Amino acid sequence: MSNFNVPKREEVSSANQAIFDNLEKAVGFVPNLYATYAYSENALGNYLTFANAKTSLKAKEKEAVNLAVSEVNGCEYCLSAHTAIGKMNGFTDDQILELRTGRASFDNKLDALARLAKNITENRGVTDAAVLENFFDAGWTKENLIDTIVLVGDKTISNYINNTTQIQVDFPVAQPLEATV
Repeated sequence: MSNFNVPKREEVSSANQAIFDNLEKAVGFVPNLYATYAYSENALGNYLTFANAKTSLKAKEKEAVNLAVSEVNGCEYCLSAHTAIGKMNGFTDDQILELRTGRASFDNKLDALARLAKNITENRGVTDAAVLENFFDAGWTKENLIDTIVLVGDKTISNYINNTTQIQVDFPVAQPLEATV
């Protein structure tokens, strides 16, 4: 059991309270993982700035990376959140499950991206040359590569925070991948 409770609005700094209010307006609630960042005076604001920065990747492409990385890192919270977000971005349940394996047989370009994200995460950035070559052969650019690596880092931060704190999932819980095979 976790030693961490989800901090409530009145338990966080005034700066974080303002962010909570903005999240409440934009999303309808403050996700538990974001609230957990608010244990730090600066981490929530810094993370949201980082996570919402401009990128060459489209929303669907970002979700492909988020799902592959979160599966490798075993983060139930992020898998659950990104399953919901993936559906909002047009992925089917079967496509989401496949993206979690680091593949996308339904789209060659997304397949190369998901394979790259999985490989980077599994190998701590020491990417296999064949995976990288496949990524470029699928039409991705060096800008896309750098933005993908940044996104892997972004998602890994959240994965690690959740895996350490074990904050309760407040999205429909994603089923374990092995249960679907």
